Amino acid sequence: MATKPPTGDPVQDAPQVDAPLRAAAGLPAVAHSLKIAQQQMGVRRTALTLLRVNQKDGFDCPGCAWPEPEHRHKAEFCENGAKAVAEEATLRRVTPDFFAAHPVADLATRSGYWLGQQGRLTHPMYLADGAERYEPVSWERAFDIIAEELTALASPDEAVFYTSGRTSNEAAFLYQLFAREFGTNNLPDCSNMCHESSGSALTETIGIGKGSVSLEDLYKSDLIIVAGQNPGTNHPRMLSALEKAKANGSKIITINPLPEAGLERFKNPQTPQGMLKGATLTDLFLQIRLGGDQALFRLLNKLILETEGAVDDTFIAEHTHGYEEFTAAARAADWDATLTATGLERAEIEEALALVLASERTVVCWAMGLTQHKHSVPTIREVVNFLLLRGNIGRPGAGVCPVRGHSNVQGDRTMGVFERPAPAFLDALEKEFGFAPPREHGFDVVRAIEALRDGAAKVFFAMGGNFVAASPDTDVTEAAMRRAALTVHVSTKLNRSHAVTGARALILPTLGRTERDLQSSGEQFVTVEDSMSMVHASRGRLAPASKHLLSEPAIVARLARRVLGDASRTPWEEFEKDYATVRDRIAKVIPGFEDFNARVTGSAGHPGGFTLPHGPRDERRFPTATGKANFTAAPVAYPKLPEGRLLLQTLRSHDQYNTTIYGLDDRYRGIRNGRRVVLVSPHDAQGLGLADGSYVDLVSEWTDGVERRAPGFRVVHYPTARGCAAAYYPETNVLIPLDSTADTSNTPTSKSVVVRLEQSATD
Repeated sequence: MATKPPTGDPVQDAPQVDAPLRAAAGLPAVAHSLKIAQQQMGVRRTALTLLRVNQKDGFDCPGCAWPEPEHRHKAEFCENGAKAVAEEATLRRVTPDFFAAHPVADLATRSGYWLGQQGRLTHPMYLADGAERYEPVSWERAFDIIAEELTALASPDEAVFYTSGRTSNEAAFLYQLFAREFGTNNLPDCSNMCHESSGSALTETIGIGKGSVSLEDLYKSDLIIVAGQNPGTNHPRMLSALEKAKANGSKIITINPLPEAGLERFKNPQTPQGMLKGATLTDLFLQIRLGGDQALFRLLNKLILETEGAVDDTFIAEHTHGYEEFTAAARAADWDATLTATGLERAEIEEALALVLASERTVVCWAMGLTQHKHSVPTIREVVNFLLLRGNIGRPGAGVCPVRGHSNVQGDRTMGVFERPAPAFLDALEKEFGFAPPREHGFDVVRAIEALRDGAAKVFFAMGGNFVAASPDTDVTEAAMRRAALTVHVSTKLNRSHAVTGARALILPTLGRTERDLQSSGEQFVTVEDSMSMVHASRGRLAPASKHLLSEPAIVARLARRVLGDASRTPWEEFEKDYATVRDRIAKVIPGFEDFNARVTGSAGHPGGFTLPHGPRDERRFPTATGKANFTAAPVAYPKLPEGRLLLQTLRSHDQYNTTIYGLDDRYRGIRNGRRVVLVSPHDAQGLGLADGSYVDLVSEWTDGVERRAPGFRVVHYPTARGCAAAYYPETNVLIPLDSTADTSNTPTSKSVVVRLEQSATD
């Protein structure tokens, strides 16, 4: 049966450490999934709910954006997906009585783990100016409060409308429509903090900021390079695809500062052989230093150019631009400089080259390990150069594969949630809805925080997410949020952002993916887009956690009616009543969604949904400024470390999804009962005089001279790349300076934070 939430925060001052595991999944993953699910949902609800995850007639997992295969397993979910579903479908409830017992000052002292474990929000809650506690409020009054603040602004650009990747296509389309009809492009989203660098680089080089491969391409590949990614924890179902690709003969190169169990051996829990023995995935592990990826790919490109017959001259002549400038830069790559930047041995790079040259069809996958550095955009451009050289974009078994971390983060961007919208999108919006959308670019996440800090923004509205915990420079972010006149969060669960508020604050509880969405025209479904541009339906089946919940589309539609009033010609009431009418308008505004309703319901012949068009993938058509795929030639960069310092990357534990903390263990890395640990190589630890088990404060160093300190971390001797360290976020987000961002994309540099380790007062 389901268990009650913890009454007190668990003590985390003595994490236990064992040797890291060398294999992922298997029986331990099954057992842990069922344990968490039963604690949250009970036995019967667990069985009914998990069997509907990622099924064609079920609901899309609220976790990662990895796509589903055409033929689904009955248990088409992973361990972390089961945890995400359990947390949403939990029987625990956060009622008005909870808020009466816990003032905001108390909530602010609690860990993210404790807050999330309390359960589902049941009522709209309001924190009045000067009040100590949230109190229940009617939906009508909540919308009045928001309207009061929004209409009192001197400019619509004093409002910020943030979006989390959980938001459905329908809700996201309505949300951006409302914001733009209100008069602003201030639409930051979680992409700004993760794959913005990917979108920036890919849009410039191939003309579309999305991946160019399908699952079938992985299965048909000769070589898959997985760079800066840990699928065993962050996208576990990807391991099944890699296992199938390996069975078909593909080779896998893993490029990462940390060895990860999931990429060493995968024990597939869906097959007897997988449970007993498992499959080795990685053929070559390149333990690269943080930020050395651009240098590595640049040298590989030089070596390809120097190999007779290795370049696809026909493809380059017909489909690319900038080749001469690129080759001049690539031929200047230096072995010694590359070995310094990467920390690799010459023989390792030569072995990687041999695998590259033996492959006719290559896919490169990546995640945050490539996107969260100052030079991330040039790094991803260099990956594109690498693929273009051998014609590995626009043919089966090859292409770019940025792996998204949230279930509809790509779909939200497709729907127009973007602070820098394309003129063509705004033109289509104006034609369809009859108003002139703003053309001036809005705030991304970093600029939104700056605007709140500086008083240039006064209302913050979040459609999902945990903005305060996810953002960099925690102290600055929290101070900025507290300067707002009003903060509003549309949420399913309690989180840190509800305890860091403006003068007034609202929590608006919403339906989850697992729940039935019943509107006046009948039962509704929503749609999502996965990492590989497949759009499909999601239908919840559980009764809502409370009769007081509204769906995200309903919240946006009612808010729009209240704020915009009779001046709006948009049929907001109709949109709330029937989401099919929203999809009809999406079909008229966004290319690729023609006949949306028929195609997503299966009446057009494909019940699993449909794949959006992708010019580079489908026909080697590159919608760039030059009309071709663009080679680039940026100078090679990598982080330089002062003496006695380490380069820190922030990362997730295995009991974590984004900022949601499911538990205090990181099973694959051998960490139990605590999260305040820092992973340091034994070589570096010896040089710094840090014993395993000692306690340190992490202090970041930045050009502004401000001390940013994360105290009380247990040192764990761990096989990291030399000069590099790792620790969990959000605990270490306090160390990331707000203005330390990637060039072009403005993404926070969470994977290259220069730190010194000082003996902790707690040691």
